[in-house]
Amino acid sequence: MSGSLAPEPVLAALEAGAEADLARLLELIRIPSVSADPHYRADVRRAADYLAEQFRAAGPFDVTVHDTPGNPVVTAEWRQAATNAPTVLVYGHYDVQPPDPLEKWHSPPFEPTLKDGRIYARGASDDKSPMFLPLTVARAYFESV
Repeated sequence: MSGSLAPEPVLAALEAGAEADLARLLELIRIPSVSADPHYRADVRRAADYLAEQFRAAGPFDVTVHDTPGNPVVTAEWRQAATNAPTVLVYGHYDVQPPDPLEKWHSPPFEPTLKDGRIYARGASDDKSPMFLPLTVARAYFESV
């Protein structure tokens, strides 16, 4: 390790996969998973299924999409760690607020725009990018072990 808590192979895998990881994140952001509007119900489900697919591809996770009276909940568990390893819970949400009023947007709300190193789109920062980050790190970890 070089002054970082992450081992070099994981950092290298993150760097090597950065372009593909960004493409996967942008694909998620394009899904209009507006949970407050029943017209988007199928898109909310599509976002849950997309995340489940991404977790399955990232590593040996036991992934479940739980149907609820509201919106689907995605869980991904990895139970092969050492018996004395701590349990880590990562929470995030993939639903977004409605994009209204549309006339206030400088670009379509569900078409990510990259500008000055930032992503502009509905849900990009709340909470799709922060929620997608642990999945990206898990992918890099499992690729490097």
